[in-house]
Amino acid sequence: MAVLAESGSNPDVGLLYDINGLAKGAPHWFDRIMEFVGEYGLLVAMVLLVVWCWWSVRRRGGENAASSVAALVWAPLAAGIAVLVNIPIRGFVQRPRPFVDHQGLDVLVSGKTDFSFVSDHATITMALGVGLFVAHRRFGIAGIGLALFEGFCRVYMGVHYPTDVIGGFALGTAVALLLSPAAMALLTPLMRAVERSRRAGWIVRRRSAVGGQQDALLPGARTAVENEERDLAA
Repeated sequence: MAVLAESGSNPDVGLLYDINGLAKGAPHWFDRIMEFVGEYGLLVAMVLLVVWCWWSVRRRGGENAASSVAALVWAPLAAGIAVLVNIPIRGFVQRPRPFVDHQGLDVLVSGKTDFSFVSDHATITMALGVGLFVAHRRFGIAGIGLALFEGFCRVYMGVHYPTDVIGGFALGTAVALLLSPAAMALLTPLMRAVERSRRAGWIVRRRSAVGGQQDALLPGARTAVENEERDLAA
């Protein structure tokens, strides 16, 4: 009832108090962990997940290696574009941080003076997660899961409303998916050119995989030459 009294009939504010209320009942050390995870940890985890996915795709090789690496290149580019798109959105909406208008919140991070809608953290992590999903389904599901947890952390920390997070998820997803066809049309030929390069081919496919494919063609080539020589001799 106390939450309803603070938030009136606004479910966004009510959910903010409910989730942030978990921080009040948690031990101090746990709040410090959530502060680090929500502010820095999950962003670092997303970057490491992208690198891990790239290493897996590169090691596996195959015909789709270039397109998969192109999608991985697009993931951070999509996140950057989404953050740029958010700049005019924040300036237009001008929504204050929740602790400015609502008392009694347990704010775990101080110094947040910019506008609240939409959440940059939610935008970045979801754009990376969706970009990962385009490149590799399994890694993408893990990335989207991390993005959802990032959104929860931002509300838990008392620095965003739930709708700030939902808006960030929508923005990151929209940029990553809607611009993906154009980005892939540009990046895939580029990655195929890199794959054919002797110096930079390792970016798309490990050298042993490339060398193994070339070695596999050599016996067949020798056989064709030998057959041709026998035909000429006859």
